[in-house]
Amino acid sequence: MGAGHAHRLYRAGESAVHTLPAHCKIAAVLTFVLVVVATPREAVWAFGGYAALLAAVAATARTPPVFVLKRMLIEVPFVAFALLLPFVAEGERVTVPGGLSLSASGLWGAWNILAKGTLGVAASVLLAATTRVDELLTGLQRLRLPAQLCQIASFMVRYGDVVADELRRMRIARLSRGFEARGPRQWGVLAKTAGALFIRSYERGERVHLAMLSRGYDGVMPTLDTGGADRAAWARSAALPLSALVICLLGWNL
Repeated sequence: MGAGHAHRLYRAGESAVHTLPAHCKIAAVLTFVLVVVATPREAVWAFGGYAALLAAVAATARTPPVFVLKRMLIEVPFVAFALLLPFVAEGERVTVPGGLSLSASGLWGAWNILAKGTLGVAASVLLAATTRVDELLTGLQRLRLPAQLCQIASFMVRYGDVVADELRRMRIARLSRGFEARGPRQWGVLAKTAGALFIRSYERGERVHLAMLSRGYDGVMPTLDTGGADRAAWARSAALPLSALVICLLGWNL
C-alpha cells in the first residue's frame, strides 16, 4: 500500500514531535480535544492557554504558522455557522457597538464553537503535519481500531488523490477545447463530466481490486505494525494533554 506515500498535509522533519510513535500522538491529540471540549466556555483565558500549548508544539515541530493556517481553512463553513448564531438565537438580547441587537446565549454559543472547533482543527492539522499517512494507519492499528476501518481509511486517502488527479486531467482537456463554465448553459457539460468521472473511478476501482486479488488479497491487508512505544515516548506525548488538563481544572475552579 505504498508505505512511502506522502500526503499534502504532511511536512517532513526530524523534530522531537515527528519521531514520536504515531499511536502516542493520536492518543495525545484525542485526549487534548476531549479536555478542550470539557472546558467551560466562560473560562475564556483557558482557551488562550490551549492555543499557547499548540503553538509550543508547532514550534517544537518546526511547523510554520502559515502552513497550519492555510490547512485550517477547512473550518470556514463552521465559522460561518457560528457567526450566524448571535443573530438567530433566542433569549436575552444585548446591544453591541453599531446598534446591533444580538442574543447573549448566541454570542456564547458562537464563542464556544469557534474556540473549541479552532483548537481541535489546529491539533488535527499538527498531527497530520508531523505524521505520515502510513504511520497514522499503523497508530490506529496499535490503538485497536477495527481492521476493516483501517483498510477503508487507507483506500480513501490513496484513492482520493487518484480521483483528484483524474478530475484535474478532465479539466485540462475541457480547457484545451475552449470550454469555460460561464452560466447555466454549461451545466450540462459539467454534469456529463461528473458522470464520466464516476464511471472512470468505478472502473479503476474494479481494476485495482482485481489486481489485488491476483496478488493474493483475501480481505486482510498485511500488518503495518512496526513495534510499540516505550515509557519515555508515552511521557513526552502526555505532556500536551496533561498540561491541558491542568488548565481545564483551573478553568472549572476559578
